[in-house]
Amino acid sequence: MSGVRGRSNVLIQTLWPVFALIVLGYTLARRGFPGAGFWPAAERINYVLLFPALLVASLAVAPVDDPALLRLGGATALSIGVAAGLLALLRLRWPATPARFGPALQGVLRFNTYLGLAIVGGIAGPAGLTRAAVFLAVAVPLVNVLSIMALSNGARPLPLLLQVLRNPLILACACGLALAVTGTGLPWGSGTFLGFLAQASLPLGLLCVGAALQPAAMRRDVAALGINSALRLAAMPWLAWGVGRACGLTGVELQVLVVFSAIPTATTAYVLTRAMGGDGPFMAGLITAQTLASALTLPLVLALLGV
Repeated sequence: MSGVRGRSNVLIQTLWPVFALIVLGYTLARRGFPGAGFWPAAERINYVLLFPALLVASLAVAPVDDPALLRLGGATALSIGVAAGLLALLRLRWPATPARFGPALQGVLRFNTYLGLAIVGGIAGPAGLTRAAVFLAVAVPLVNVLSIMALSNGARPLPLLLQVLRNPLILACACGLALAVTGTGLPWGSGTFLGFLAQASLPLGLLCVGAALQPAAMRRDVAALGINSALRLAAMPWLAWGVGRACGLTGVELQVLVVFSAIPTATTAYVLTRAMGGDGPFMAGLITAQTLASALTLPLVLALLGV
C-alpha cells in the first residue's frame, strides 16, 4: 500500500509543475504579456532550434545496440499503425471528408512532444529522455505522413516526402541517430552547447502550449470532441500498453510508449490543419479539450497501467 501511495506521490509531483507551466502560459498570453508577437516567435525558435538540439543531444548518446530500443521502435510503429487502421475502418462506417477526418486522425495519433518529454524526464530521468528520443525518431515521421495523407485524401508521393524530410524534428532525429550509430557522439564540447539549448526547450514549449489553448473552440462539436478525446486519452494508452507488452517491453521503454500515447495531441496539428484546408476550429477544440482533460486522465491512466 505504501508503494502505491509513494508512486502516486511521484506522479503528482512530476505532473503538477508541468501543467502549472501550461496554465502560466495561457494566463500570460491572455493578459497580452509580453506581447502578441512573442508567442508565435517563441514557438518557432523552439520548433526549429531548441527542441531539435534536445533530440540530437539525447539520440547521439543512445545505446543503439540495445535490443530493447529496437523493440521500442517496433512497438511504436505497430501501435500507431494499428490505431490508424482502426480509424480507417471507422471512416468506412461513418464517412468523413478529409477536412474533418484529418483533425480526427491527428487527435488520436499525434502527441504533445513537450508534455511527453517533461513527464518522461521527470519520471525516468536521462534514461527516459534517451528512450523518448528513440520513440520520436520513429513516431514523428510516421504520424506526419499519416496526418498529411488524411488531410489531403491521398497526397502525391514526392511532395509528401519532401514535406516530411524538411521537418526540423525529423532532421534532428536523423542527425542524432547518425552520431550514435557511427560512434561519433558529441565531441569537443558540443554536448554542453546542445545541452544549454535543450534546457530552454521544455519550459518554453510548455508555456507555448498554454498560450495556444482556445477554450472558445470547445463550444461546438461537443460530442465529437468527447469521443475523440476518449479515444486519445483512454483507449490509446491501453492499446500501446498491450502492444508494448506483446513486444516484450518493460521498465523505461514501456513507460515511454505509454506516456506518449496518453498525452494530448500536438498543438502544431492546428497549424498543419489550417495550412491544408482542414477544419481548424475542430482541431483547436480537440487540442484544448484534450490538454485540459489530460490533467485528470494522465495520473489515473499511468497509475492504472502501473508505469
